[in-house]
Amino acid sequence: MTRVSSSDSNAARCCEDGTTRDQLRERGEKGEDLDEWATRRESRRPARNGRVERYYHRCACSCFRHRGRSYDQHTDQNLDVHVRSQDSRMKTKYAIVFICIVALVIIEKESNILSRVSDKLIQRQTPQPTPHNPLDYSNSTQNGSLSVLKMLLSKLTAAKGTYSNFSEERGEDGVHDSGVHGHSGGRKHILLLATTRTGSSFVGEFFNQHGENMFYLFEPLWHVERMLTMAAEANNGTVLAGIYRDVLQGLFLCDFSPLEKFIAPPPEDHVTAALFRRESSLSLCDEPVCSPVIKDVFERYHCKTRRCGPLNLTLASESCLSKQHHAVKTVRVRQLDTLQPLVEDPRLDVRIIQLVRDPRAILASRMVAFSSKYQTWKAWAQDGQVPEDDEEVKRLKGNCDQIRMSAEVGLSQPHWLRSRYMLVRYEDIARYPMQKAEDMYRFTGIPFSPQAREWILRNTQTTQGASGIYSTQKNSSEQAEKWRFSIPFTLAQVVQRVCEPTMKMFGYKFVDDEKTLQNKSISLLEERLFH
Repeated sequence: MTRVSSSDSNAARCCEDGTTRDQLRERGEKGEDLDEWATRRESRRPARNGRVERYYHRCACSCFRHRGRSYDQHTDQNLDVHVRSQDSRMKTKYAIVFICIVALVIIEKESNILSRVSDKLIQRQTPQPTPHNPLDYSNSTQNGSLSVLKMLLSKLTAAKGTYSNFSEERGEDGVHDSGVHGHSGGRKHILLLATTRTGSSFVGEFFNQHGENMFYLFEPLWHVERMLTMAAEANNGTVLAGIYRDVLQGLFLCDFSPLEKFIAPPPEDHVTAALFRRESSLSLCDEPVCSPVIKDVFERYHCKTRRCGPLNLTLASESCLSKQHHAVKTVRVRQLDTLQPLVEDPRLDVRIIQLVRDPRAILASRMVAFSSKYQTWKAWAQDGQVPEDDEEVKRLKGNCDQIRMSAEVGLSQPHWLRSRYMLVRYEDIARYPMQKAEDMYRFTGIPFSPQAREWILRNTQTTQGASGIYSTQKNSSEQAEKWRFSIPFTLAQVVQRVCEPTMKMFGYKFVDDEKTLQNKSISLLEERLFH
């Protein structure tokens, strides 16, 4: 049996008088520094023989000796536990940081954040970055990933307020009434706004056929709309309008990288075989954009005038930069006022032409062109009953209201649209195609080319000449009136009720019966001049 020294006896008494062994052991197991604890306890006791005795320190040491282990051994064990605990916590922190870094790398790779930088290095000539545009479209997805698309939408939502101050920074004098921006270099940027089935494809050809100096794009926003429908946030009209506007801005500056993020499947090395209706743009089917055909590569929207390989967007950008004027046709911009930052960009000289048509004619044309989507309207035409509280009817009313409100903004000629907005009715173009084409060219400040004149003559008149080469061409004025014989009077009445303000604004006459509707000798068009 181990012999207990006098100091140990004192320490044992100390433990009995002051603190039990179990209490000391508990403090030791909790990792407490017993030396510091004993010193604190000692400092509360009176000094003996002119010095402070470390009485409780000895007590602590002795209590642990009585349990068969030394104070130093217990301290080492506590230190090991403390170090292991700290090491475990540090490993956990490092693991969390590592996981975050890996996640960020994956997101960066998927969204191709650095692609715009590489685009600039690859292209021989690049447009300047937009100084007032804080959005980076490199954060959009290349593979249609919904999560990354939502990141883009949330970023646009957060940044949308930056555009409202743009005109204030430039001041009302920032847009010149003369219609010439400081850095456009005489280049015109034409935006043809319309809705589906208003004759916009036909009118767009007025500019597509201009000649070698025109770079024309047909519905480039189709790709944006198609991808955004995957996200619930796409219902936010303000966010969508901002995306459309900024993609248009890039295209007018010959920068295809914003649009490229929305093309599916994603282009490889800026080459795609999936650009919507490529064949509708002469510029994308001419040299040097028309690259050699690649065997076994299917191009859905292939050029019809010549065989071309997949579209190289870098070459398209270079071709765009080489053209004197640019034109874009779109049916996806529904709010004219959202285009203010685009119009006020000092590098652009934007001219907006809004094309409108009789809402009754639009509905009749859509029921034929998009038959599967208008089955409800066809059923109503058969039943003769149309519930005006139905969502389809509300959607029609919303479309009419949007068209009217955009026209109200344009015709009011705010400072940013002064001399930059023109309203044209499709019916007037169908009746007087050459005259209206001349008016539109005069408005844009671009000379009316012989090539455009020839195309209009060839595609708007049925001529029975010796060769008969135009005999299959459609007379544009007859086309504009065909809807009167295809839409049931019941549906025409519904359109007249829900679109009444819009029809009155644009000068479309109402009909009271089916006989009047189908009487071609009765014009449904009031003579109007829109300024």
